Amino acid sequence: MSFIDELKYSLKGRNNFNTLIYINLIVFGVIILTKIISFLFGITNFDLVLLLAVPADIDTLIRKPWTIITYMFTHASFLHILFNLLVFFWFGKLFLQFLSQRQLLGVYILGGLSGAVFYIAAYNLIPTFSTAALFSIALGASASVMAIVFAVATLVPNQEVYMLFFGRVKLKYLAIAIVVLDLISIPIDNAGGHIAHLGGAFIGFLFIRYYRKGTDITIWISRFLNGVKEFFKPSKDIKVTYRNKNKKQQSRPESDMDYNARKKEEQDEIDKILEKIAQSGYSSLSKSEKEKLFNQSKNK
Repeated sequence: MSFIDELKYSLKGRNNFNTLIYINLIVFGVIILTKIISFLFGITNFDLVLLLAVPADIDTLIRKPWTIITYMFTHASFLHILFNLLVFFWFGKLFLQFLSQRQLLGVYILGGLSGAVFYIAAYNLIPTFSTAALFSIALGASASVMAIVFAVATLVPNQEVYMLFFGRVKLKYLAIAIVVLDLISIPIDNAGGHIAHLGGAFIGFLFIRYYRKGTDITIWISRFLNGVKEFFKPSKDIKVTYRNKNKKQQSRPESDMDYNARKKEEQDEIDKILEKIAQSGYSSLSKSEKEKLFNQSKNK
């Protein structure tokens, strides 16, 4: 299967992995469309990127608090979004071999938040950035993607990936190289971006360290998003159908209590499998355990 065919196949399902890619593409499409409209109608005082990118200046951030989330889905150039989504696609697929769709979303968002915090803190606390903080903005999924990369590199450091010109490279060496490149690039160009990368990398590393101790630091994100989803979800009346005139029940929808119990049992089983991976490696899983992990990653 070619890369294009694999990409098409992967994007057919409905899951967090695909949703994150779609959101990035849709936001980029809207940004390009607004630029075209602004050019055609001579609108010079509007730039959608400025409404979505996170500013370093605290006063500006207070007026645009949503940007701490929207910036991680915002790209202003084709090459920027292409590189970020390609890396996310490769490492996101690797992430899902060992962890869940829920955790992928949590690490993405938490990595983006951490990247924004690192960036804003650096530009307001480090003297050399003090003048630039007034007009500097950050955008892109780089910090979120970096969190995914470092989560995988920390979980399976000896896993090898193929890199053009370098051949097969272990993830732990790739992670070290990325950190070194970001550090030495700060004084050269795009300091805010490289600092945000470090924030994302920190979260990816931290997530796995706590995960191995039995704590998922992204769980609050999942609970918050589920709460928001339930809040806006329209209520539906439970319908009961009957088999005959004696009104014998034919089918009954699964109750919330039964659903929650079933989901908890499934998640407990997946957690045991993931704990086994952390202790003995992926190769120690039985065929049935691998199938359960695969099905969970595909949201079946």
